[in-house]
Amino acid sequence: MYKYNHFKQQKGTIFLKKITTKFIREKKNSENVYKISVLTAYDFPTAKLVDECECDIILVGDSLGNVILGYDDTTKVTMEDMLHHTAAVSRGVKRALIVSDMPFLSYHLGEHKAIENAGKLISQGGANAVKLEGGVEVANIVQAIVNAGIPVMGHIGLTPQSVNQLGGYGIQGKTESQANKLIEDAKKLESCGAFAIVLECIPSNLAEKITKAINIPTIGIGAGDKCNGQVLVLHDMLGLCGGYVPSFVKKYANLNDDIKEAVTQYINEVKSGEFPQCTS
Repeated sequence: MYKYNHFKQQKGTIFLKKITTKFIREKKNSENVYKISVLTAYDFPTAKLVDECECDIILVGDSLGNVILGYDDTTKVTMEDMLHHTAAVSRGVKRALIVSDMPFLSYHLGEHKAIENAGKLISQGGANAVKLEGGVEVANIVQAIVNAGIPVMGHIGLTPQSVNQLGGYGIQGKTESQANKLIEDAKKLESCGAFAIVLECIPSNLAEKITKAINIPTIGIGAGDKCNGQVLVLHDMLGLCGGYVPSFVKKYANLNDDIKEAVTQYINEVKSGEFPQCTS
């Protein structure tokens, strides 16, 4: 368990407080520094498990389009999808900060629509904050959502909703001009009120430069070890889906094989009559 001053006592028992965006933001320059842990979750039971392990932030990512709904990319995920899964997650979480992705085209049609959709994820979905992709080009949207009282996490580098425009899932920020643009993006998002920024698939040295250039935490995914925190897709790190997994992912388990083995054993025992065993 991490040792940090974010708890209260009640009748001699320590209960960890609900994580807030203020707490996450303060971890950037805290004397009691530890890296911020972020994992995805898309339903009640997995969110409950991740929360009980004291993960700081649970991200209801639009990656659910890939790992839950079977889409090729995240552009097909709808607001209805995000509301459904965010609400399920929120019912299982007591401590972690819940951040919900704003899906493709939910914040691209003007400030009013963006605020409306962000508000739904908070009021109907139970999220504590929203995340949206992009830098300078979405600055006015970020500012409007923050001004409406809704915390925003930024996301720059590889932005999966723009996969068709980017031409694939490659590393971003490899040229000097691209790197300078990402630094500019990060500074702009901070100035607009974002409380943290995800840096996805960018060189480690660039991630370090961005982390040092801003006063809000950076959360890395495929961006090296110099960020203030890390995020992974739960299904990737548990080896749950099988198939391709990005090279930066560390597999902490191989549940795909474990589940197949258990299911195969059950089927064989049903076929043979070994299950169920009557005791009377």
